Amino acid sequence: MFRRTKTETTSVPAEPIDEGAPQKKGRPTPSRKEAEAAAKARAKVPRTRKEMAAAQKAARGQSSAQVRQAMRTGDDRFLPPRDKGPVKRFIRDYVDSRFSFIELLIPLMLVVLILGWSGNATVTTYANLAMLSVLVLIIVDLLRLRFRLKRELTARFPEAPTKGTTYYAVARSMQMRFMRLPKSQVKVGQRLPERYK
Repeated sequence: MFRRTKTETTSVPAEPIDEGAPQKKGRPTPSRKEAEAAAKARAKVPRTRKEMAAAQKAARGQSSAQVRQAMRTGDDRFLPPRDKGPVKRFIRDYVDSRFSFIELLIPLMLVVLILGWSGNATVTTYANLAMLSVLVLIIVDLLRLRFRLKRELTARFPEAPTKGTTYYAVARSMQMRFMRLPKSQVKVGQRLPERYK
């Protein structure tokens, strides 16, 4: 009396799975060109510590080559941080466009050295006096450089920080012209552009 009656359920028979049939991967097969490019990209990724060290060494070598090239050409993109920017470029051009008494120092030292070997006390005294006068001229020239450069920087770059610019200019002017790095891009007496980017 309280017995349930079973309802007949019709079940749909499942399709048999063919184990040998290939499964779909959900993406198109890459072309030969794409597959070769992917294989090359996987081959470039270093996997071992030795490969990583070799990759870092190659990157450092390339970076050093770019910096050396920039030191010759003045390319601002690859210069070291201490030489980057329009302010530093202007300072280099300003120092390189003026004659500096420091350039007379090495030839004069050679002359004094040769005259010192002559044995004549009068000639040696005059050579030493000439050397001393050139040293005084160098000091006066560096002081003039400092004050004139400060005035030019204030006029051209009013919002740029000027900390360290005096040292940068003096250090560059103390070097002989052919030894300066980055290489000089202007000649002595050349007029400088109004704007630096």
